[in-house]
Formats: sequence, structure tokens, C-alpha cells
Amino acid sequence: MNGFDWSAARDALPLVLEGFEVTLLATVLGTLVAAVLGLAIAIAGRAPSRFVTVPVRVVMEFIRSTPLLVQLVGAAALFTFVEPLTIGIVVLGIHYSTYTSEVYRAGIDGVPKGQWEACRALSLSPRRTWQAVILPQAVRNVLPALGNYAISMFKETPFLAVITVQEMVFEARKYGADHFAYTEAFTLAGLVFLVASYPTSLLMRKLEKRLGH
Repeated sequence: MNGFDWSAARDALPLVLEGFEVTLLATVLGTLVAAVLGLAIAIAGRAPSRFVTVPVRVVMEFIRSTPLLVQLVGAAALFTFVEPLTIGIVVLGIHYSTYTSEVYRAGIDGVPKGQWEACRALSLSPRRTWQAVILPQAVRNVLPALGNYAISMFKETPFLAVITVQEMVFEARKYGADHFAYTEAFTLAGLVFLVASYPTSLLMRKLEKRLGH
């Protein structure tokens, strides 16, 4: 049985790090999409009209009930004129927005009723109520959970390889196929995932404790 080839690992490292840049970009932009869209979904879910809440709920359940991999392949097949990385970012963002919306909903529901009553007593407009009173409290309470979803998204970026996005695992697999060094390339990719995600997980735990969760 052959041992670990350190020379191959050294050669694969630049390609893996190049792929990591794409992985990181997809994670950051996908998280932004999920955070903004998830908030919009959470607010829409509190609309007084069922013509708004029911379609939102149906779409959310559909997205949650289908695998991310299927969504990526389907979107790539439908939007062949769009760059694969763009498709990956949007699909990741939409997929995770259905989960972040529930996080926001819990945060909004956690705002004391007295805050809502005080806003009505002061005759604040709905927009002012949300911007100045409700959202600052809700978002502060859900930051750790949002961070955890960002980490989960980071670890699911290898799925983007199926639509030819040249992220970290794509590059590792390519190097392994070209040089018959899968063990070295995938080991490096795994280590980069660990080095990038573990400190972030610790940071989220500290933030969670600091906010009193």
C-alpha cells in the first residue's frame, strides 16, 4: 500500500487554495442572499392576507422538501445562459433562505409584546416599527443561528461541482484524476475545510454564550 505522497500534496496545494477562493466567494455571497431573502420571507409570512402567506409557505415547503443537489442541476438545466457560479450562489442562497426565515421568525416572535404595543401607542408607522424597534432586537438574538447556517452552507459548496463550478473539491478531484493522487488532494481539501470552519464554529459558540442563548 502506497503512503501519503508529500510531493503530490505540495503540488496540489496551489490548485486547492485557488478552488478555496471560489468556495469562499460562493459561501459569502450565498449567505448574503439567504440572510436578505430569509428576512423578506419572515416578514411576508406575517402578512395579514392569506394570498401572501399561503404561496410563501408552499414555495418554502417545496424548496425544503427537495435536495439541494436536484435544485442545482435543475437550475443549471433551465438557465444555461447563466454562469454556473452565479447559479450556484443563487440556489444556495434561496435554499438556505427557507431556513434562515424560520430563524428570523423565531427572533421576531421573541420580541416582547410590549414593544409592539409601545410602537402602536406612539403611532409609529409599520416601516418605522420594523426598522427602529423590532428588527434590531430580532436580528441581535438570531446572529449565532445565522452564523451556523453560514458554516453549513460552506460545507455544502462541494455540491457546486456537479454544475462545473471550479470550487475546492472540484479542483481536488481534477488534480487527483490528472495525477492519480486523490488521497493527497482530498486530504488537503478536507484540512482547508477544517481550518476554515472550526474557528468560525468556536466564534459562533462564544457569541451565542455572550448573547445569553
